[in-house]
Amino acid sequence: MTAAAWEAGAPGVLRLPSGRLVRGRGLRDPLPAGPPPTYGIYLLGAEPPLTDWESTWLRWPDFRLPADRARARAVLAEAWRRCAHERVEVACVGGRGRTGTALACLAVLDGVPASGAVTYVREHYARGAVETPWQKRYVRRFATS
Repeated sequence: MTAAAWEAGAPGVLRLPSGRLVRGRGLRDPLPAGPPPTYGIYLLGAEPPLTDWESTWLRWPDFRLPADRARARAVLAEAWRRCAHERVEVACVGGRGRTGTALACLAVLDGVPASGAVTYVREHYARGAVETPWQKRYVRRFATS
């Protein structure tokens, strides 16, 4: 499916260096106005509710890391590919820790050095993104995992 990208500057939308757009959000907040995602990745400790769009659940407990890191890498790589031509959203409950970590990994896939990906996401998505030391370490090691 090909869909128009997110609107740059819309709430939660991160522009990667390549120009790809991806939306991060907190699931505890209402769905933002505008078109829905065409693909979503939900980073939760328990299975999320069904959506009206294609989605993938990654078991990722709050303040932790993905339960299956190889699967997480594959799902994030798929999201990176798809955000070139689809409305991809990445979300956890609050939209900061797990979501920020996943967005920083997407930035690495997009060419941002792993050592600077957390800073990139904090500057362009949310100042409080990537909450724990082990989430920061996960991003730094993502390029070599």
